[in-house]
Amino acid sequence: MSSPTGPANGLPVRMPRPRPAGRHRRPEPAVAPEGAPALVLAVPGAPSAASRGLAEEIVSIGRSELPGLDARIGFLEGDDADGSEFPALSRVLTSVSAERIARAEFARAAGHEVPAPTGPDAVVVPLLAGPDADLLRRMRQAVMDSSAAVELAEVLGPHPLLAEGLHVRLSEAGLARADRARLFTVTTAADGIIVATTGGGEAVQAAAVTGMLLAARLAVPVKAAALDQEGSVAAVAEQLRSEGSTQLALAPYLIGPEAAEGLLDTACKEADCAAAEVLGAYSALGKLVVTQYSAALGLTQGAAAH
Repeated sequence: MSSPTGPANGLPVRMPRPRPAGRHRRPEPAVAPEGAPALVLAVPGAPSAASRGLAEEIVSIGRSELPGLDARIGFLEGDDADGSEFPALSRVLTSVSAERIARAEFARAAGHEVPAPTGPDAVVVPLLAGPDADLLRRMRQAVMDSSAAVELAEVLGPHPLLAEGLHVRLSEAGLARADRARLFTVTTAADGIIVATTGGGEAVQAAAVTGMLLAARLAVPVKAAALDQEGSVAAVAEQLRSEGSTQLALAPYLIGPEAAEGLLDTACKEADCAAAEVLGAYSALGKLVVTQYSAALGLTQGAAAH
C-alpha cells in the first residue's frame, strides 16, 4: 500500500527519464498560446448528423495536434436559434467574440490588469479541399454578418497529405495498391484516375495539383474534372481512354458535406467507372486544419508553444 509520500518500502520508484540533449532531442509538443483566438471550422452544405460527426472528429484530431486549442464548429447553412444542434457560422463567431469580452470584464472586476485585446477573436478554417468560389464568398459574408474580428484561413489544399488521402481511399476501394513498395497485385487496380471536385475552375486547378502528386504515388495517369459541370467527368474519361487507359477510377477530391447528393453517382455512370469514397474524416485533415489556423496567425506549429 502506498503512503502519502510515495510507494511502500520495497517497491521500485519510477524515475523520469533524462531528456536527450543535442540534435536528436525530440521537440517539445506545441500547445496553443494562452488567449489564442478560437479556431472555428466552417462546415458547408446542408447540416446533418453525418456532417456534424465528421466535423467533430476533425476538430478532435486538431485538438490533439495543438493541445489547449479552443475549437468550435459553425455551419454555413446552420440555425441562428439558441442551443441549436447545427449553429450558424455567424452565430458561433458572435458568441466567441462575446465570450472574449466577458472574460476580460470578469478579470478586470477581479482586480486584474487586462491589456486591450489584440488580434482576431477567431480564425475561420473552411472545411474545403479546394477553393470553391461560391462557398468561400458565403463564408466571407457570414464573417461580415457576425460582430467578431475574424481571420479567414486558406482552404486545406492542394497538399501532399490530400494526395495521400486520395491514395488511401482508392486502396480501400480496391482500386489502387496500398503500397507501391510491396509490389503486390490488385487485379481491380485502375490504370487511369479522374480526380473530381466541385467549385469551379480554380477548384479544378487545385485538384489537378493534388492529382499530380497522386500520379507520382501511383505511377498512372491522373486528370482533374468538375463534378458540377455537365459532361466534364465523361470528357476526361474519354481522354484517358484515348491515351491508353482501360480501367478508370474516380477519386473524389471532396471532404463530403460540400457536394450535392447524387453528383458522384451521376458522374460514375456517365464515365462508366468505379469510385472511391470521399476523403471524409481522414486523419490528416485535422493536422491540415491546425496548419491553416497557425498560418493565418503567422505562426508555425512549433512556434505555437509558449
